[in-house]
Amino acid sequence: MQERVGVAGTGEIACGLAALATRHGPVLMWARSYESAQRARERVRALCRKLDGHDPDRLDVVHELAELEAATFVVEAVVEELETKMGLLGDMGRELGEDALLATTTSSLSVAELGRASGRPESFVGLHVFNPVTRMKLVEVAFLPQATEETRARALELCHALEKTPVEVPDIPGFVVNRLLFPYLFNAVRLLEDTGMSAADVDLCMTLGAGYPMGPLALLDLVGLDVAAAIGDSIGEPVPARVTALVDEGALGRKAGRGFHSY
Repeated sequence: MQERVGVAGTGEIACGLAALATRHGPVLMWARSYESAQRARERVRALCRKLDGHDPDRLDVVHELAELEAATFVVEAVVEELETKMGLLGDMGRELGEDALLATTTSSLSVAELGRASGRPESFVGLHVFNPVTRMKLVEVAFLPQATEETRARALELCHALEKTPVEVPDIPGFVVNRLLFPYLFNAVRLLEDTGMSAADVDLCMTLGAGYPMGPLALLDLVGLDVAAAIGDSIGEPVPARVTALVDEGALGRKAGRGFHSY
């Protein structure tokens, strides 16, 4: 792979991408704070220990966006909030080198709107990767009409280098997976509310009865209930009251130690 990868963000998606990219060379990661930088280093190191040929010492965490200028392909992976992403992408669009590509990992927001905010829609792409990043193979790829052939080729090449399977999808809310998945996940929550069943039993029915690798409520916990609520809003799928209540309590799923299940 010819690209030098940069990742803006320090969350689970960002760390997973950074860990995968260390197989191919130096990786830059932008962190807002020294505390988040330290957590990210430790997380990338833990992920690399589980992967053959991935070297966490190739990761360099920086604190100034200007330091990402050395990267040729930068992936934004911050919180799923439109204003936050637009602001950061606009800043990076001004800071990065002229030939650099810029991507967003949004799972539900408009790639076109984010691309416009970046100021470089011709070299912008949506790369919706899935959690856990080091194991899930699919990447939903959304190109803008302005995207050049070079942008398309380099984005697909990066996906293949990270051992992902890219599928080009339309720039619609939720793309394909979330647009089909979240009505099912939220219906599971409504069933829980209506019947009083335990989350464990609902999940067991779907893993043993439908052959799913993970039950719907455990999957919501993995996604993050705050993220799930944001996705529901963006695709027009009503968010169940139980999800809203858990978010208000700070019970956001795995990352908070509690959601529909305890961790």
